[in-house]
Amino acid sequence: MQRLYDFIRRHPTGTDTFWAVALLGFTLLSVVGGPDATTGDRWAAAGIAALLSTVVALRRRMPERMLVLTAVLGVAQLVLDIEVMPADFAMLVIIYTVAAHGGPRWASRLALVGGICAAPLAQIRWTLEETGRGGQVFFAIVMSVPFVLAWVLGDSIRTRRAYFAQLEERATRLEKEREAQAKVAVAAERARIARELHDVVAHNVSVMVVQADGAAYVLDAAPDQAKQALETISSTGRQALAEMRRLLGVLRTGDGPENGEYVPQPDVRQIEDLVEKVREAGLAVDFRVEGTPRPLPSGVELTAYRIVQEALTNTRKHGGPEAGVSVRLVYFDDGLGLLVEDDGRGSSHELYEDGGADGRGHGLIGMRERVGMVGGTLDAGPRPGGGFRISALLPLKPAN
Repeated sequence: MQRLYDFIRRHPTGTDTFWAVALLGFTLLSVVGGPDATTGDRWAAAGIAALLSTVVALRRRMPERMLVLTAVLGVAQLVLDIEVMPADFAMLVIIYTVAAHGGPRWASRLALVGGICAAPLAQIRWTLEETGRGGQVFFAIVMSVPFVLAWVLGDSIRTRRAYFAQLEERATRLEKEREAQAKVAVAAERARIARELHDVVAHNVSVMVVQADGAAYVLDAAPDQAKQALETISSTGRQALAEMRRLLGVLRTGDGPENGEYVPQPDVRQIEDLVEKVREAGLAVDFRVEGTPRPLPSGVELTAYRIVQEALTNTRKHGGPEAGVSVRLVYFDDGLGLLVEDDGRGSSHELYEDGGADGRGHGLIGMRERVGMVGGTLDAGPRPGGGFRISALLPLKPAN
């Protein structure tokens, strides 16, 4: 049964042609071959029946043309005095088809008006003498009902098809939007991981370079200091590897926490440990906390940690050997303030404004992106008296 249904759906015109031939054969047997019909009537009825059968066969391929042909054939029946015959069933079929097709509005209106007028015109042309005037009106109304129902059914099918088409279009659009959002999310995640890797590598490697240089300088004169520097290099390298494993673990498809060593994201409380490591690397840091410390959103805490980390890294890179830095962490009622200032040589205009060449200013660009993600503000640039200054305000709630 399903195969038959699929065949019919694949060959609609062939199916319509089969029913058209059946309708023509039944019409020729019941009407044209009748004993009361003259030879002229037979030929005229046969011609109209053949054309009406053609309407059924081609109704899907050219519905508007077949509707006009049907109207012409109906008028021809009235003029030639060819009474109602089984082939006139094609009128119901074409009215339904035009209403369901969803073509020009004039065709649908013509089908409805023609269907309403068909029965009264037939009643006027072939009046039933045995019924009174009231009976004739009633019979005309009753005979008009099938035509109206055919149009209503076709229009309902058209509306239903349009509704489902709209649903399919909406589903397709939503699917495309989901794909676009997924791509944006992937790009944002990649950018976040790139910032994280930059922060981890830039900070820890710079510490390791400073300690290595110091160890090489005092290796012969002060072996104990050289040993301490090497221990710092070792611990910093392990920390860098741990954070890089965590970040690279995010990129592994299907790997959960049980398959990788994920460490917690750094927070505000770890800034003091960060400062201590920088001090051990030889940079003078004055660290102060103002206000009452309290838990903050994880995004704000990670942003604060990364800003201080990048600021200290920039000081070591560009501040010079005698540079000192001041770090202020201020808790407000509605946010967290950060102020990092150094008295070194500072950075060129391009490094803090345009990002620099070869990615040298990527850290400050990452700072602005991080602060923007939590709805905060950032001000970074050279100090009037020399050195470099970074100021950030991180609200507890992101801006709308």
